[in-house]
Amino acid sequence: MRWHALATDFDGTLATEGVVAPEAKLALQNLRAKGVKVVLVTGRELSDFSSLDIALSSFDLIIAENGALMHDPATGETLGLGAPPPEHFVAELARLGVTPLSVGASIVATCEPYEHVVLEVIKQQGLEHQVIFNKGAVMILPPGVNKATGLTVALERLHIGPEKTVAVGDAENDHALLEMCGLGVAVSNAIPSLKERAHWVTTAPDGAGMAELMDAMGSGKLDDLNLTEIVK
Repeated sequence: MRWHALATDFDGTLATEGVVAPEAKLALQNLRAKGVKVVLVTGRELSDFSSLDIALSSFDLIIAENGALMHDPATGETLGLGAPPPEHFVAELARLGVTPLSVGASIVATCEPYEHVVLEVIKQQGLEHQVIFNKGAVMILPPGVNKATGLTVALERLHIGPEKTVAVGDAENDHALLEMCGLGVAVSNAIPSLKERAHWVTTAPDGAGMAELMDAMGSGKLDDLNLTEIVK
C-alpha cells in the first residue's frame, strides 16, 4: 500500500456538527485494520471529545488545538506543543466582552467578527501570536504553531514520512496540513481555495466523503494517482 497514514480534520470533514456518520466509523475501523495509522488533527480542545460520539481510541494519535497539543490514546500521554496563552491577553479579551471565549492549553478561541478585537489586543500587548480562521471560528495560537507542525511531531512518533501520508480537510486552517503531505484531499463541502489546492476531491461531503476516501485508500484506488495533476 502506497499510503501508510491518514491525517484527518474533524469538524466538517470526519464529522458533521460533532457527529461521525456510521459509514465513516466503519471505514475508519477497516482502514486501521489494514495497518494504516490514523491521526486526528483538529482545532478542537481535547476536552471537547468527552461529550462527542467518537472515542479517542478510534485514532492512533490526536493532534488537538490546531497543532498545539498531542495525545496518545494508547498510553494516555498528552504532550504540549505550544506555550500557554498569556494570562493578561485572555483577561483583556474577557474585559472587552469577547464571547464565546475558550481557553485551552495553548489555544484561545472565539468567532467572527471578534478577530478585529483580537488583533488589536495582540498589537497593544506586543505579542507574536497568530490568528487562524476556520469557517467563522477564530483561533489564536503561539507563533509557528499550526496543524502541519503538530502533524510533523505525530508522524515522527509513528516513524512515517509525510510523503506516505494522506491529509484531508475542509477549511482555511487545513492548507498547511494538505501542503505537507504526499496526497492532499478536500471533502466536497470544503472551501473553494482548499479544493483548488487539493490533489483529489471527494464526491460526497463530510463523513460520507471520508468513507469514500478511506475505502479508496484501503482498496488501493489512490495508489496510482498522478500527483502532478489535480484529480476531481
